[in-house]
Amino acid sequence: MSNNAAANLLQKGLRITLGATTTLVETLQDPQKRQQTLTELQSQLSQQTQLWAEKGEITETEAKRWVETWLAQQKAQRTHTSSSSGNSTAVTNIRFSDAQREIEELTAQILALKTELEQSRSQSGS
Repeated sequence: MSNNAAANLLQKGLRITLGATTTLVETLQDPQKRQQTLTELQSQLSQQTQLWAEKGEITETEAKRWVETWLAQQKAQRTHTSSSSGNSTAVTNIRFSDAQREIEELTAQILALKTELEQSRSQSGS
């Protein structure tokens, strides 16, 4: 990152901070604006929570479908490899390793979505 880009980024960060602080002070000073801002935040949080829940449901469904497909393939391969030579064992091990890595990635994504959803719910409750 060049010095000019770093300076621009720092200046933009400063302006964002000043703008957010000014908005916060204005909101705290004006009860009507404070209520409006809180209502908007609650609405946005509610919408975002719903979006995350839908996305999590889709991800969960896709992960289940993928695991079921993978298990069916593994079962079919075991049946096939029991009647073929040992050379296919290496291919099966590679596929198993790739599948295991994908399962771990999907699990991590699901956990991240769950954490995000829980944080969102705790923020909306307070």
